[in-house]
Amino acid sequence: MSISLIGLPGSGKSTVGRQLARRLQLPFTDADQVIEQRIGCPIREFFEREGEERFRDIEEQALSDLTLQPGVLSTGGGAVLRKSNREHLHARGKAVYLKSTPEELFRRLRYDTQRPLLQVSDPMQRLRDLYAVRDPLYRETAHFVIDTGRPSVAALVNMIVMQLELAGIVPHH
Repeated sequence: MSISLIGLPGSGKSTVGRQLARRLQLPFTDADQVIEQRIGCPIREFFEREGEERFRDIEEQALSDLTLQPGVLSTGGGAVLRKSNREHLHARGKAVYLKSTPEELFRRLRYDTQRPLLQVSDPMQRLRDLYAVRDPLYRETAHFVIDTGRPSVAALVNMIVMQLELAGIVPHH
Protein backbone atom coordinates (compact mmCIF):
# COMPACT_ATOMS: atom_id res chain seq x y z
CA MET A 1 0.00 0.00 0.00
CA SER A 2 1.24 3.46 -0.90
CA ILE A 3 -0.03 6.66 0.71
CA SER A 4 1.33 10.01 -0.41
CA LEU A 5 0.94 13.27 1.49
CA ILE A 6 0.71 16.41 -0.62
CA GLY A 7 0.25 20.06 0.31
CA LEU A 8 1.96 23.41 0.61
CA PRO A 9 5.30 23.82 2.39
CA GLY A 10 4.70 23.70 6.13
CA SER A 11 1.36 21.88 5.97
CA GLY A 12 2.85 19.02 8.02
CA LYS A 13 3.57 16.40 5.37
CA SER A 14 6.81 15.10 6.95
CA THR A 15 5.67 15.30 10.56
CA VAL A 16 2.25 13.77 9.93
CA GLY A 17 3.76 11.27 7.47
CA ARG A 18 6.21 9.90 10.04
CA GLN A 19 3.44 9.40 12.62
CA LEU A 20 1.03 7.93 10.06
CA ALA A 21 3.66 5.43 8.89
CA ARG A 22 4.35 4.40 12.48
CA ARG A 23 0.62 3.99 13.13
CA LEU A 24 0.05 1.89 9.98
CA GLN A 25 3.36 0.03 10.47
CA LEU A 26 4.58 1.07 7.04
CA PRO A 27 7.94 2.49 5.97
CA PHE A 28 8.16 6.30 5.77
CA THR A 29 9.96 8.16 2.99
CA ASP A 30 10.53 11.89 2.69
CA ALA A 31 10.88 12.63 -1.05
CA ASP A 32 13.00 15.72 -0.36
CA GLN A 33 15.53 13.64 1.64
CA VAL A 34 15.77 11.11 -1.19
CA ILE A 35 16.32 13.93 -3.69
CA GLU A 36 19.03 15.47 -1.50
CA GLN A 37 20.80 12.09 -1.34
CA ARG A 38 20.63 11.84 -5.14
CA ILE A 39 21.92 15.36 -5.84
CA GLY A 40 24.45 15.29 -3.00
CA CYS A 41 23.58 18.71 -1.58
CA PRO A 42 20.69 20.59 0.06
CA ILE A 43 17.75 21.22 -2.30
CA ARG A 44 17.99 24.94 -1.59
CA GLU A 45 21.58 25.05 -2.84
CA PHE A 46 20.75 23.00 -5.95
CA PHE A 47 17.70 25.18 -6.64
CA GLU A 48 19.84 28.34 -6.54
CA ARG A 49 22.65 26.84 -8.64
CA GLU A 50 20.78 24.80 -11.27
CA GLY A 51 17.33 26.41 -11.28
CA GLU A 52 13.81 25.15 -10.67
CA GLU A 53 13.39 23.34 -14.00
CA ARG A 54 16.41 21.10 -13.41
CA PHE A 55 15.24 20.44 -9.84
CA ARG A 56 11.76 19.46 -11.09
CA ASP A 57 13.35 16.96 -13.52
CA ILE A 58 15.13 15.22 -10.64
CA GLU A 59 12.02 15.40 -8.46
CA GLU A 60 9.94 13.84 -11.25
CA GLN A 61 12.35 10.90 -11.56
CA ALA A 62 12.45 10.42 -7.78
CA LEU A 63 8.64 10.45 -7.48
CA SER A 64 8.33 8.03 -10.39
CA ASP A 65 10.49 5.60 -8.38
CA LEU A 66 9.05 6.33 -4.94
CA THR A 67 5.37 6.02 -5.89
CA LEU A 68 6.04 2.38 -6.84
CA GLN A 69 7.18 1.53 -3.30
CA PRO A 70 4.81 0.64 -0.48
CA GLY A 71 4.72 2.99 2.49
CA VAL A 72 3.93 6.56 3.42
CA LEU A 73 5.54 9.21 1.23
CA SER A 74 5.80 12.91 2.02
CA THR A 75 6.30 14.97 -1.13
CA GLY A 76 7.75 18.40 -1.76
CA GLY A 77 5.18 21.20 -1.91
CA GLY A 78 5.72 21.72 -5.63
CA ALA A 79 5.50 18.05 -6.64
CA VAL A 80 2.03 18.58 -8.14
CA LEU A 81 3.29 21.17 -10.63
CA ARG A 82 4.18 18.44 -13.13
CA LYS A 83 1.35 16.46 -14.70
CA SER A 84 3.23 13.15 -14.61
CA ASN A 85 3.76 13.55 -10.85
CA ARG A 86 0.05 14.21 -10.31
CA GLU A 87 -0.79 11.13 -12.37
CA HIS A 88 1.68 8.88 -10.50
CA LEU A 89 0.60 10.15 -7.08
CA HIS A 90 -3.06 9.57 -7.93
CA ALA A 91 -2.80 6.27 -9.81
CA ARG A 92 -0.18 4.41 -7.77
CA GLY A 93 -1.65 4.80 -4.32
CA LYS A 94 -3.80 7.08 -2.23
CA ALA A 95 -2.96 10.77 -2.10
CA VAL A 96 -3.92 12.79 0.96
CA TYR A 97 -3.97 16.58 0.62
CA LEU A 98 -3.08 18.28 3.91
CA LYS A 99 -4.88 21.54 3.24
CA SER A 100 -3.68 24.62 5.11
CA THR A 101 -4.65 28.22 4.49
CA PRO A 102 -1.90 30.72 3.67
CA GLU A 103 -2.63 32.40 7.04
CA GLU A 104 -2.08 29.15 8.99
CA LEU A 105 1.11 28.45 7.08
CA PHE A 106 2.44 31.92 7.70
CA ARG A 107 1.80 31.52 11.41
CA ARG A 108 3.70 28.22 11.38
CA LEU A 109 6.55 29.21 9.08
CA ARG A 110 7.32 32.85 9.66
CA TYR A 111 10.49 32.06 11.64
CA ASP A 112 11.66 29.25 9.34
CA THR A 113 14.79 30.30 7.45
CA GLN A 114 15.21 26.92 5.72
CA ARG A 115 12.45 27.42 3.15
CA PRO A 116 13.77 29.05 -0.01
CA LEU A 117 10.28 29.95 -1.22
CA LEU A 118 9.67 32.16 1.80
CA GLN A 119 12.91 34.14 1.68
CA VAL A 120 11.09 36.99 -0.04
CA SER A 121 10.06 40.49 1.00
CA ASP A 122 6.36 39.53 1.40
CA PRO A 123 6.14 35.85 2.45
CA MET A 124 2.41 36.13 3.17
CA GLN A 125 1.70 37.19 -0.41
CA ARG A 126 4.04 34.45 -1.63
CA LEU A 127 1.98 31.86 0.30
CA ARG A 128 -1.27 33.27 -1.12
CA ASP A 129 0.15 33.05 -4.64
CA LEU A 130 1.35 29.47 -4.10
CA TYR A 131 -2.03 28.50 -2.68
CA ALA A 132 -3.89 30.01 -5.63
CA VAL A 133 -1.79 28.06 -8.14
CA ARG A 134 -1.40 24.78 -6.27
CA ASP A 135 -4.68 24.24 -4.39
CA PRO A 136 -6.54 23.14 -7.58
CA LEU A 137 -3.64 20.81 -8.46
CA TYR A 138 -3.60 19.25 -4.98
CA ARG A 139 -7.38 18.72 -5.22
CA GLU A 140 -7.05 17.13 -8.67
CA THR A 141 -4.41 14.71 -7.32
CA ALA A 142 -5.91 13.87 -3.93
CA HIS A 143 -8.23 11.05 -2.96
CA PHE A 144 -8.75 12.70 0.44
CA VAL A 145 -8.57 16.31 1.61
CA ILE A 146 -7.77 16.83 5.29
CA ASP A 147 -8.09 20.35 6.63
CA THR A 148 -5.11 20.88 8.91
CA GLY A 149 -6.57 23.89 10.73
CA ARG A 150 -5.42 23.71 14.32
CA PRO A 151 -5.56 19.97 15.16
CA SER A 152 -2.54 18.29 16.66
CA VAL A 153 -0.42 15.89 14.63
CA ALA A 154 -2.06 12.96 16.46
CA ALA A 155 -5.53 14.28 15.58
CA LEU A 156 -4.54 14.66 11.91
CA VAL A 157 -3.17 11.11 11.84
CA ASN A 158 -6.45 9.86 13.35
CA MET A 159 -8.45 11.77 10.73
CA ILE A 160 -6.40 10.25 7.90
CA VAL A 161 -6.60 6.71 9.32
CA MET A 162 -10.37 7.10 9.71
CA GLN A 163 -10.70 8.15 6.05
CA LEU A 164 -8.55 5.20 4.94
CA GLU A 165 -10.62 2.81 7.08
CA LEU A 166 -13.92 4.18 5.76
CA ALA A 167 -12.66 3.75 2.21
CA GLY A 168 -11.66 0.16 2.98
CA ILE A 169 -8.01 0.88 2.26
CA VAL A 170 -6.77 -0.15 5.69
CA PRO A 171 -8.54 -2.55 8.06
CA HIS A 172 -10.40 -1.14 11.06
CA HIS A 173 -8.40 -1.46 14.26
